[in-house]
Order: sequence, then C-alpha cells, then structure tokens
Amino acid sequence: MTELKRTVLFDRYAEYGGKTIDFGGWELPVQFSSIKAEHEAVRTKAGLFDVSHMGEVVVRGEGALAYLQKLVTNDVSKLKDGQAQYTAMCYENGGTVDDLLIYKRADNDYLLVVNASNIEKDLEWMQQYVSENVEIDNQSDNYALLALQGPVAQSVLQKLTDEPLADIKFFRFKENVNIAGHEVLVSRTGYTGEDGFEIYGSPEAIHALWPAILEAGEAEGVVPAGLGARDTLRFEAGLPLYGQELSKDISPLETGLGFVVKLNKAEDFIGKEALAAQKENGVPRKLVGVEMIDKGIPRTGYKVFIGDEEIGEVTTGTQSPTLKKNIGFALLKTEHTQEGTEVEIEVRNRRLKAVIIPTPFYKR
Repeated sequence: MTELKRTVLFDRYAEYGGKTIDFGGWELPVQFSSIKAEHEAVRTKAGLFDVSHMGEVVVRGEGALAYLQKLVTNDVSKLKDGQAQYTAMCYENGGTVDDLLIYKRADNDYLLVVNASNIEKDLEWMQQYVSENVEIDNQSDNYALLALQGPVAQSVLQKLTDEPLADIKFFRFKENVNIAGHEVLVSRTGYTGEDGFEIYGSPEAIHALWPAILEAGEAEGVVPAGLGARDTLRFEAGLPLYGQELSKDISPLETGLGFVVKLNKAEDFIGKEALAAQKENGVPRKLVGVEMIDKGIPRTGYKVFIGDEEIGEVTTGTQSPTLKKNIGFALLKTEHTQEGTEVEIEVRNRRLKAVIIPTPFYKR
C-alpha cells in the first residue's frame, strides 16, 4: 500500500478534532466538527481550510507568455501584473488535462496553481510542449496554502496585517504581505461561493498562521473546515471539481466553462480545433442541475434515464446544507437538458424522479 502524503499541517488536525481520509493520495481532513456545521460557518461567518496539497508551478523566461498561450484555453495576454485567471489545459480532442489558476507576477513570470492529484500528470504534459526559452519549476514542496472563506474573512485577516486587504479585489493578488510576522502571497479567488482569501507561504509560515488565524477569528465564529464542506460549498456555488465535472473525457465547453475557452485569441492552443467544432456543432453533452422529486440523494456515477433511454450520469450530488434539498450535477445528452425536463435517476436499482433546474444552486 502506498503511503499517503501529508501536508505541513497534519500534526495540527488532531488538536482540532480532524478526521482524515485518503484524497487523491493525500491524508487530509474531511471534517473537524461536522460537514454541515463547517458548511454553515463558511456561509455565515468563515472557515479555514488547509489546501496545501495543491500544486504550484512557476513558468518563466522570455517565451513564457507564448508558451502559456499555446498550453491553455484562456487568453493569458489579458493578464496584468497582480491579476489571476482561471483556465484549462486541454488534450487535442478537447478533453481536459486540468483546470487551474494562473497568477501573473511580472512579464514572463507566472505562478500556476494546479490540482493536487494532477501535479505529475500536468508537469509531464507541460514538458512535452516546452521551448528552450521557458523554464518550468515545480515549487509545490516549497509552498503551503490556507483558504479563509466566508463573510467575516476580511475583517478577521485584517487583524493580523497592516496591508489594506480591501485593496485586493476579486481575482487579484499581492505578494510579500506581512501576516502575523510572515511574508506570504495573498489572493482573492475562492472556491466556495463566498468572499475570502488564499494565503500562500512557506510550510513554516503556514504552520504558524493556522492557529494564529483561528485565534484571531474565534470571537467571530471562524472554524477549521475540511474537504467535506469544501465540496458541498463549491457544488452549491456551481463550481466544477476535476475528476467529476471535468476529466480527460469531458471538455470545458460540456461542463459550461465556455468563458475560459477563447477561440478568438491570436494564438492557436492545444485542443482548439476540437473545441471550435464543439462550439460550432453544439456540444454532445451538457452539465445541468437536477433536483430530486422523489425521496433519495443523487450520487456520483448514478445513471440518468428518460423512459428506457440512458441519457447520462450524475457527476456530483448531495443533500444541500444551505437549500435543504437533494440536488446534483448531471452530464446529459444535450437534447434532454431543457430546464423543467423530468428525468429518472437510478438510486440503488430504483428509478426515482428528478427535474432539471438552473445552476448555480446558490448565489451570495
């Protein structure tokens, strides 16, 4: 059995009652108190997540911009220093290698943040297309990462820094911010549907900042939060998870991420032809929201039917802690994706009624 990787905060989990699981080869906390309580805290106050397992890759050199333009679907040339961009890397057939964030630090100097379970695969893919005036530097071991998410995130973090955090707007970041005596990169992108910050720093800095932030936010109700709540929060907010709503077999267009696919940018990018064809002819499948009519929870992998025809499957599903409804994402044949369409979901060999509803399920 392969030994699970651990973040620098592993020794902190037990102090706060963390229960760990295997998440893509990492031993990470699924919850501290309960998924519902942590979910509720992020929606109403704030939660602090350890996301140090994410990968950080620096791309720099004279050809960095041209290289990234070939590699990803979004238009990296639009980024100014201090801005972040959400994008995807695709295979030639339009399937997704990964979805990621690009932070522009300076001209031809970028920080890419990739999904933890994809680090090795992404690096291998990136190396295939690298040119001689580009350096790819996997810095994942030198970074740890916290996400403080929720309505009181700014007021709590502000107690620990003189940096005016209100100046860091959505999808912006600032480097060399001093938080409680530690120099870190602070960004404002979020993956929960709430306001908040990501704090990138050395493993030592993040190890010290975990208790400092929880202490600073104790009176406001800030709690440590695990992957369980992170999943229900991102799901309610309509945000995809790689391996479920995106994969080598699912294109960004099928999952509703057309805004990250810039077919009109000057440079050709890997997968452009396939994605252009999907856009022109219409995608064969679409990701939609479903709400159960009958009693039951739609789970990942459950098949979806209209009559005797299997039309797709559930990618994520749960009982929504905020909406108190049983809902899911389903990837279905496009001709059956009209809102209000009734479908059946196979739950433990029983066909249960559901209806297609708009997404996102939750908006702040």
